[in-house]
Amino acid sequence: MPVSAPELLEQTLPNTVYPQLSLSIANMVRFVPGVTKLLADTDLPEISERLPRFTVLTSKSFSVLICEMIDQDAPECKLTFAPNIIAGFLNALYQQCQPYPHLHLLITPVIERQAHKTNDARLQGQFTLQVLAILGTNVHSGAISLSNPPRAEVASAPQLTPNDLINQIATQIRQGLDLPLILSAAVEETCRYLQVDRLIIYQLPACSGDSSLSSQANEYRSLAAAGSVTYEALASSHISSVLHYKENLCGSSSTDFLKKFHQGHTLAISDIQQQYAASECWLTFLPSLQVRALLVTPILIKSGLWGLLIAHQCSSPRQWHSHEQDLLTQIAAQLAIAIYQSHLHAQVQQQQQTLEEQVTQRTQELHTALMAAQSANQAKSDFLATMNHELRTPLTCVIGMSATLLRWSLGPLTDKQRSCLQTIHDSGEHLLELINDILDFSHVQSGKATLNLSEFSLTTLMQQILQMMRDKADAHQVQLKANLKIPQERDRFIADLRRVQQILISLIDNAIKFTPMGGKVTLRVWVETNTVVFQVEDTGIGISSNQLPYLFEKFQQLDASYHRTYEGAGLGLALAQQCVTLHQGWIDVSSVEGQGSIFTVQLPNQSALFQQQSSSQQPLSAGRIVLIEGNEEEATLLCDMLTAANYQVIWMVEASAAIDQIRLLQPIAVIVDAQLPAQGCLNLIRRLRELPGTNQIKIIVLTLEGVSKDHQRYLSLGADAYLLKSLKPEDLLRKVDVLLKSASVI
Repeated sequence: MPVSAPELLEQTLPNTVYPQLSLSIANMVRFVPGVTKLLADTDLPEISERLPRFTVLTSKSFSVLICEMIDQDAPECKLTFAPNIIAGFLNALYQQCQPYPHLHLLITPVIERQAHKTNDARLQGQFTLQVLAILGTNVHSGAISLSNPPRAEVASAPQLTPNDLINQIATQIRQGLDLPLILSAAVEETCRYLQVDRLIIYQLPACSGDSSLSSQANEYRSLAAAGSVTYEALASSHISSVLHYKENLCGSSSTDFLKKFHQGHTLAISDIQQQYAASECWLTFLPSLQVRALLVTPILIKSGLWGLLIAHQCSSPRQWHSHEQDLLTQIAAQLAIAIYQSHLHAQVQQQQQTLEEQVTQRTQELHTALMAAQSANQAKSDFLATMNHELRTPLTCVIGMSATLLRWSLGPLTDKQRSCLQTIHDSGEHLLELINDILDFSHVQSGKATLNLSEFSLTTLMQQILQMMRDKADAHQVQLKANLKIPQERDRFIADLRRVQQILISLIDNAIKFTPMGGKVTLRVWVETNTVVFQVEDTGIGISSNQLPYLFEKFQQLDASYHRTYEGAGLGLALAQQCVTLHQGWIDVSSVEGQGSIFTVQLPNQSALFQQQSSSQQPLSAGRIVLIEGNEEEATLLCDMLTAANYQVIWMVEASAAIDQIRLLQPIAVIVDAQLPAQGCLNLIRRLRELPGTNQIKIIVLTLEGVSKDHQRYLSLGADAYLLKSLKPEDLLRKVDVLLKSASVI
């Protein structure tokens, strides 16, 4: 006759295996995927007295229930995987919790996780193997059936051997079960195996350590008074519980016992009435706990006394056999391993928590440091903005006015006066150069700088650079040579012209500075595939190998003595490297101390980026301006300045021929020099204002500062503004912009 499905999913087992099966079910939580819910009778203290012992695990892939059968004649428990039986059990449990709504919060999730379908075969097989190991049976084909066996067969099931018991505890330790589960199961199983009335774990508050026992007598006495029973197993309900028992023991004799336990001795007393006939304390204390015979073995953790494993015989004396003493000692050793393992795990968890706190603290410190760095960066930006305005502005005036005095003094200058003026002018230019280097370097390093690309001739650029640096080379008595290998068809190159000039000037200036008199500096240039290579070689003092890594550091000169010999802020090479990086090129140096250095720079052609910028940015001309200036040098300066500001400039030398051109070109402004011969400026203003259609043209007069009597005359004839030639170029340009864009009279 076929067996029904529920019978295939149920098994009746001896009640003695309940603790182990409960532990196995709790252990399955780690292996079941998804959300699992675990519930036991101990989770429902309000109704636990009316309930049998049970443990249930529910999930979508695996569910199992073990429950005591208290109504049976023999002590048995039922193990089932049947979804409908588990659901019925939980629903009945839910009904018993009606007076306690807060218990519904525990039971409802367990019911919701119960799926009415077959368990996952792998998980059920894994759990079945644990059941077989607990029962201590040898698995053979057909040896164990899932159908209900006769009770006589269950009663005659083979008992655990001492090795089985030790191995079972060791397995639980290896599986990493919680320490309370391991200790509880070990006490239950050992109590049952030894067939004692009571088995307890008496835990001391702390390990006594490795100190000499003679010096620890008072400590042991205090430990004996402070210890308590933390785990307990009872053979029957007739035996009174001593769980959590805590009371002073019997004076010095307790201390003597603890000393022996610390040394690893096991105490076996078959009858306390005979053993302690002369001790009124023990004869009073032990019978009060229903103790007639006891077997005590220490639980030692790293030579420290953690606690005691104690077996009690309550109703009659008992002769303790050597194999029983050995077994209790081995069980205590296994429990010591579990306790120490749990202690190490707790330490790891504590260290992990400490590490997380340190990481959190360090993160906060880094955040604070970042905020401080941002504040410092803002302060640097504010400082540089101040430097740009407050330092460059007066320096430009110093340089400009000293140059004016040198060129157009109001009277004869003595040699001493001219020398002082020249020193003022040169020192101002040197200081302005340093400030410009700092500002340029800061601008590039902050990531705000962009390439202002243009197409230029490499040959022309090299000629300009050589012309600019030749005077300095001659002043240092250094020979400056060039070796240019630039094919005509590859002469045109696209890059940021000003920054390429900065790179070359920094390298050549540095080479001249550190090359002694009579030395030689060579500039080599050649073109490779889509790149140009600049190489500057000198016969100077060279650089030692251990100083090369610091060569491109900002504000760095490699030897402190150089500060006294070679002037400079130490920004030239750092700025050159930043400009090279901005072009996505590279810079390298090779040097031999005392023989010289070779700096090599490779810059890629920026044609692709230039085409992209040209297509996206097509600036319109700001307007057409006619400049009438007889001095070629001043006219060139004004033309360059206005052209850079996106104005279209037409330069004329004479005012007499300018009227017809102005009428034809219709510029937005006419800038005319007040010092044109034959009152050319006054006649030009008068004639322009007389011509129809020229009222919208702005007329700006350039005058010397000393000629003030004619200023109002220019304005009365129709000029819109007059500007002093001694103004700084940027101020002159700003005033022109304001006049032309706002149409207001300055």
